[in-house]
Amino acid sequence: MLTPGVDLRGLPLTPEEGFVASRLDGATDLHALSIVTGLSLERVEAALERLVSLGAVSLPEVVDEDEPVAGDEPAGTHRELYETVLRQLAPDERATRAKAAEEPELSTFCFDPLPAVIHALLDNPRFSLPQARLVATHHRTPSGLEALAARAAFAADAGVRRALLRNPQLSTGLLRRLHGGRRLLEQHKLVVSRDVPEQTRRAARELLRARFSTAEAEERVEVIVKTEGRCLTALAGLPVDGKTAALLCSRTYTSTLLVQNISRWAACPPALIAHLMRQELVRRSPPLKVLLKRHPNAPAGS
Repeated sequence: MLTPGVDLRGLPLTPEEGFVASRLDGATDLHALSIVTGLSLERVEAALERLVSLGAVSLPEVVDEDEPVAGDEPAGTHRELYETVLRQLAPDERATRAKAAEEPELSTFCFDPLPAVIHALLDNPRFSLPQARLVATHHRTPSGLEALAARAAFAADAGVRRALLRNPQLSTGLLRRLHGGRRLLEQHKLVVSRDVPEQTRRAARELLRARFSTAEAEERVEVIVKTEGRCLTALAGLPVDGKTAALLCSRTYTSTLLVQNISRWAACPPALIAHLMRQELVRRSPPLKVLLKRHPNAPAGS
């Protein structure tokens, strides 16, 4: 929701960011905002991130799996109830009961390991976001997680998405659906995140490489500059086109780390090395000069 007292007219917003801000009412979720504005979920989220960074928007608290959910029972209580009572039932009976369950059984069935029970829960009209977050956090089969994410209202929820990304059973296909269309900068954050399993980081790295190969030049430059070149390690071996090189050569460089990382980038264009050599930062730093001169693509006589 909009932060009280903030004058949007005094903020450096793009027309798109201002449009998204004008549609915020504190109740409309991301999926609904995407429909209302006609923008993709990724563009709505990018606008919201910008609004948050400027202090114009305050994000609501996300329900944690250990916080009380529907029925005012902590997740630990639901897990204990499942292990001591419901787990003893036959699989078919659990699925039947899950389809019509009410609290506290409704949230308790979220701990069931069988995909059939999760499918039954999804058919329960009482199943909502608190239970979706529990399933995304605790369920351990790819098919169950995919069934959950197939419901757009749940897949659009930040809490559900975060839990799915942290779940070790997240499949590469589902990761691609959740994150494949995101901006390069967001994809890089996932590659280096310590909150997700190693196999998810590896899959995210391949998504980043595939996305980088088809992204617009401006977006490529954005991820290189905003990560201070840290992303280049994951992008090793991928060349850049002429427009990307030209945009990189049009910038003034003041970050030592960025220049260092570019100097270790095997695909660095010769023109960019020459441009960096002319930067005031490099001219005053003999170690940076040496790094750039040692690059295989350094122009002769640089």
